[in-house]
Amino acid sequence: MKNILVIHTGGTIAMSEDRNTGAVKPNLENPLHETIMNIEGVQVDVEDFLNVPSPHITPSHMITLSKRINYCLNDEDYDGVVVTHGTDTLEETAYFLDLTVRSNKPIVVTGAMRSSNELGSDGPHNLISSIHTAMSDSALDKGVLVVLNDEIHTAKNVTKTHTSNIATFQSPQYGPIGIVTKRGVLFHHSPSHRDQYNIEEVDHQVLLIKVVAGMENSIFEALCSIKVDGIVIEALGQGNLPPETIEPLVKLIDKGIPVVLVSRCFNGIVQDIYGYDGGGKQLKDLGVIFTNGLNGQKARIKLMVALEQTHDPKKIQGFFQQ
Repeated sequence: MKNILVIHTGGTIAMSEDRNTGAVKPNLENPLHETIMNIEGVQVDVEDFLNVPSPHITPSHMITLSKRINYCLNDEDYDGVVVTHGTDTLEETAYFLDLTVRSNKPIVVTGAMRSSNELGSDGPHNLISSIHTAMSDSALDKGVLVVLNDEIHTAKNVTKTHTSNIATFQSPQYGPIGIVTKRGVLFHHSPSHRDQYNIEEVDHQVLLIKVVAGMENSIFEALCSIKVDGIVIEALGQGNLPPETIEPLVKLIDKGIPVVLVSRCFNGIVQDIYGYDGGGKQLKDLGVIFTNGLNGQKARIKLMVALEQTHDPKKIQGFFQQ
């Protein structure tokens, strides 16, 4: 019999809708407790770790959760962990755990788009599917997984694509790596690589900036005058910026602040292709760090984790090519 720990952190999956006002709010008691009582072939322990909406989640919460999971999987007799989480920042917490939990045992993060008392609530089914995934021997060595709507995604690739649809979580370009059926958990491919970092805290300030057409240099000039440890830029296309932003960008790099580049596009990776002023080739030559397909919010998480180990731009560039 498998021994699975379910850790609740809050979110819509743990909320209910007020019948009078229509407002969705946290409950004093998690409504999912009764959902997992009758699953066969598994001993499920439940821990109410947090009870907050996911917009309230911080990197401090993430590192504390990571340490708790590390302890439960390495020092206690658990075969896997399921984390319930609000969907707004679910992908960020899942990716943080993927980078920092040092275990090959299944770790599954799930949530819900509809609260516990809404018609068609998806929380109970997502939780049961996640427990079945965590019980599966096939889920070993696949890193942190995100399970919703009967699909299994990697934490690195999955993202929220719709504000309210229950099929919101998708993996652009790659798709899910498995499915959950009534007869079992089926994987059709595996991640080729997983980064893991041993850190004890996250206290570096990393900002995420989205580039738009005609962007003025004043935003980047302002960044030169504030305390910041790293910057992630969601650039245009394959990794290009308006020319006005280059001069202050050089100032940031000269100050030793790592600048990481991702694309604001839904698919694809940034590359040093274009040689015009503000083009990717110029940015690469200036020392901007290029990523390998991460979106902006996950690149920010990775840079925060990387800065706990090094401030060397060359080493950080190596981290982002993995």
